Amino acid sequence: MNAAPPFARAGALEDVRHGFFGRRGGVSPPPYDSLNTGSGSGEDEAVLAENRARIVAAVAPGAQLLNVYQVHGRDCVIAEQGWPHNDRPQADAMATATPGLLLGILTADCAPVLFADRDAGVVGAAHAGWHGALAGVTDATIAAMETLGAARANIVAAIGPTIARASYEVDAAFRARFADADPANDRFFAEGASGHAQFDLPGYVAHRLAAAGIGRIEIIDHDTYAMDGAYYSYRRATHRGEPGYGRQLSVIGL
Repeated sequence: MNAAPPFARAGALEDVRHGFFGRRGGVSPPPYDSLNTGSGSGEDEAVLAENRARIVAAVAPGAQLLNVYQVHGRDCVIAEQGWPHNDRPQADAMATATPGLLLGILTADCAPVLFADRDAGVVGAAHAGWHGALAGVTDATIAAMETLGAARANIVAAIGPTIARASYEVDAAFRARFADADPANDRFFAEGASGHAQFDLPGYVAHRLAAAGIGRIEIIDHDTYAMDGAYYSYRRATHRGEPGYGRQLSVIGL
């Protein structure tokens, strides 16, 4: 029997079935070695399916893994039953109150955010890159969970491995987008090289969660860019001129 791939857990999510997986413990050959789960990478679907199966077995054996076709937006879909992987809806978040479904979010520097209201039996998952975070993808996820019976005051959230401020250099135009939305957002930027700044994506996502009324928020402090042996990173692959990059998977289910 193959060993389960390693993954990180969040104390805030307690006994809810979940995991933040990295790039270890799968069957992908180089350059994707070894737990790539993203169809957008162009890797053989049979390999990706085996990697996804290992993740499901590690967290929720027998569950049906659901992904969405992520588009860097804010839409959240409610999953009441499964759908085929090759016919997944376009969205960047999911919410469910249905046992046996495992919600999966793909990332390669963006922030995976997992949500749970244990009392109501409702979970959610969001892909929060800077586009989606600024547009309010986490707010949309919370609202969708509420339609399923979750109470905002009872929802806890965990922000998984993402690119950290020390690794996330942005230009002045990027910084201005956030300032235009709210001048107070400037606190998520540190001065960098001339004409550039360092952006704190997980800090901004945590701020949006707190502003939405989420009282317990945990950040898994793993920098996907810096931890090249543990996580995939789009930005790192681009800087190195690598031929492609994998995607890691974060999952949560009832």
